[in-house]
Amino acid sequence: MNQNSSYLKVGRSSELYGFNRFLYKVFELVPGVLTWGTIILLVVLSWLVPVWAAYLVILFDLYWFLKTIYMSSHNFHNWRRIRTNLSTDWKGLVSHLKHEDIYHLVIFPFFDESIDVVMESVSGLKLAKYDHSKMIVVLACEERAGEAAKGIADTVADKFRKDFAEIIVTVHPQDISGEVAGKGSNISYALRMTKERYIDANNIDYSNVVVSAFDIDTVVYGDYFLVLTWYYLTTDDRDQASFQPVPIYNNNIWQTNPISRITAFSNTFWQMIQQERPEKLVTFSSHAVSLSALVKVGYWQNNVVSEDSRIFWNLFFVNNGNYRVVPMAYPVSMDANHAGGFWQTMKNIYRQNRRWMWGSENVPYILYGCVKNKNISLWKKIRVSLVQIEGYWSAATNPLIIFLLGWLPLLLGGRFFKETVLSYNLPTLTRNLMLSAMFGLISLSVMSYSLLPKSSKGKPITKKQKVIAILQWLIFPFTIIIFSSIPAIDAQTRLMFGRYMGFWVTPKHRNTNNHE
Repeated sequence: MNQNSSYLKVGRSSELYGFNRFLYKVFELVPGVLTWGTIILLVVLSWLVPVWAAYLVILFDLYWFLKTIYMSSHNFHNWRRIRTNLSTDWKGLVSHLKHEDIYHLVIFPFFDESIDVVMESVSGLKLAKYDHSKMIVVLACEERAGEAAKGIADTVADKFRKDFAEIIVTVHPQDISGEVAGKGSNISYALRMTKERYIDANNIDYSNVVVSAFDIDTVVYGDYFLVLTWYYLTTDDRDQASFQPVPIYNNNIWQTNPISRITAFSNTFWQMIQQERPEKLVTFSSHAVSLSALVKVGYWQNNVVSEDSRIFWNLFFVNNGNYRVVPMAYPVSMDANHAGGFWQTMKNIYRQNRRWMWGSENVPYILYGCVKNKNISLWKKIRVSLVQIEGYWSAATNPLIIFLLGWLPLLLGGRFFKETVLSYNLPTLTRNLMLSAMFGLISLSVMSYSLLPKSSKGKPITKKQKVIAILQWLIFPFTIIIFSSIPAIDAQTRLMFGRYMGFWVTPKHRNTNNHE
């Protein structure tokens, strides 16, 4: 990084001074102002000019209907690609490439998860079809988690030490000034230590090292590293690209409730849609990137919550806009939210989704970076900014407009509006358009069913579970409001008023691995 790239590691406006601080703060207002402005505008129009509001609702419903067709098409195409990739002979494909020098470095950051969770994730690596002498595993625990976490890491490392080129345990120190305690600061520290202890000590070329930053609950499918190796070696300018698998939350999917399953699959389907639109794809959760790219940017940012997406934007700006995400259309298995009791699970789902929606903290970072970086074309700056702004605006407002605010003209429009033909036809038009759009749920239910594991705790899935797996999608309209729209508004409002969030670790509750 050169002397003019100090903006690359900005986390929030309070870290800046003078005009830069003012400018960044203005940018922090953008997501919340747009969201609240939309909601307030619809309320005011429904009260004062209900005819305008009604037409806007109808136009928006039509837009949503067309958008549903567009997104369902992308979802279906990615679903087919995943099924194809799951049955492809990746070992044969990789055998035709010069892959012998490629190392895979896997980082598992964890806090207070049980030894069973850690053990199962590392066991997945052992079962993976790749030369284990070219695999380096890092168990990255936190000092603030106490000796118990370090003990778990040492136990797991001792069990698998002979199975990989190296398995390293790191302990991220607590209370480091300027850091946000969480995944980003932990994996940055872990990678820095691993680079010094192993990569540099063995003179390994950074471009031959692919780093997979996994959540602790990530269990790989058998061909994951073969797939990643193939994409890495066949991608031009591979040090200017990240590699994104599809997260499927099926480790414990049969142990949790339908609401948790719907919210988990909703996120999976969104990632599948984005895989078909690589120009809009940003790294999420478990992802991979070359070590040389990470060294160039100074590792993951340690003063933000959304480190998984922020690393993409760090690399985007340090490479002057010449950076992209390569969609792999191949899954990794992760945990759905499950806390034992129903209400605690609901609380955890909300808190996890709010943390994901806190990704709106990237909007001010992107806008600020576009101002500071003079080497990116104006058109690219406008495009990436609008894509991100629209994405967070849609997540917060679209479900409300579709299912709730569309009725406001009838409630607030007064007697004269209620006597108009438009008032009479508005519910019918809205209902028909929404029912047409809801047919997309049929395809979602079929695709989600095909991605479900075929057993639970070693037992076949019952007919009752199969029926529930299909019918549970009827509650989707409620889950998208409660666990998408409201958390998004919550996060954007906090950002707008400078109530910055810390990193919340999602509790992991899993008894056995379910994916096959």
